[in-house]
Amino acid sequence: MNSPSTNRFRTLTPVPRVTLAEVARAAEVSVATVSNALNGTGRMAESTRARVRATAAALGYGEPPPRTLGLAVTTYGTLSWDFAGIPFYARAISAATAAAHRRGYALIALPAGPAEALWRTVPVAGVVLLDSPADDPVVRVLRERGLPLVFDGRPDRLGAREAWVDNDHRATTYEVLDHLASRGARRIALVAGPGEEHYTRSCLAAYEEWCAAHGNPPRVVPLDFADREGRTLDALLGASDSPDAVYGLYDPCGHRVLASAARCGLKVPRDLLVVCASEDPAYGATAPPVSTVSLAPHRTARAAVSALVDLVEGASGQVAQMIPARLMPRESSLRGATTPSGAAG
Repeated sequence: MNSPSTNRFRTLTPVPRVTLAEVARAAEVSVATVSNALNGTGRMAESTRARVRATAAALGYGEPPPRTLGLAVTTYGTLSWDFAGIPFYARAISAATAAAHRRGYALIALPAGPAEALWRTVPVAGVVLLDSPADDPVVRVLRERGLPLVFDGRPDRLGAREAWVDNDHRATTYEVLDHLASRGARRIALVAGPGEEHYTRSCLAAYEEWCAAHGNPPRVVPLDFADREGRTLDALLGASDSPDAVYGLYDPCGHRVLASAARCGLKVPRDLLVVCASEDPAYGATAPPVSTVSLAPHRTARAAVSALVDLVEGASGQVAQMIPARLMPRESSLRGATTPSGAAG
């Protein structure tokens, strides 16, 4: 077995200790109240004193600071869902964990759901947030704690000790739509919901912009995650004016479009071209193999963790980084190309 190369690992940098102010923010009391509660002085309800002490203990106040980073997927607010079972997030978590270990940190991925109370006290030095929506309650809690944050997926705004990494979703959407148009598509539909994070909003805006410029009648259908057989797509693909191409923004889209197309009597790619954004390797073995867009979650996650560790160890915030996405055409979108004049090639 080969031993790891020592030059891949950095000397551990001290992490700032938890402060009284951070305990006060997490416990929602004043710094003076925290000081009195921890020192057994001052007048306050015993329940308040106990709560402050429990918060301080949970945050590790007075102990060596944690060399632990947090990772959260907060796309759907308080909805509990298995994001770790989706190839995109599974790949991101694996890459983020490896990147944290290379910098001498542990990484924990907390479950999605109503976990605001957990995020108030979980002992982490900073947090990576994947696909955080506007007005994210978890972000509000973490900012109250004064933790450095890095967003994988551009946020609406950045704080002083925050950064983001993302793909150029407008450019990627244009690349996919141009690819479909070059293969003869004239009625391209988009499966684009129900998320309200920057990714969905940016792709939707680019799609509508492209449609207006190319005379493509826009048709947007939200993805029903509970509809595993894609039956909610039957009304779209079974209509007399059904689209001749579909671009899906999420991992399950390709499988569900294929299933719906089969029920509606459409052949892929003869009658319908299909592309979806996914990291699922199974798309290389479907019938036909489905064209995919990789958002390179392994690269964005590594960049996010690297930026977060830099912030934890004292770097300035407001950093932004773009990671290229990659279109991988397969049989599902490779119907005969057209010449610039529009004649069949």
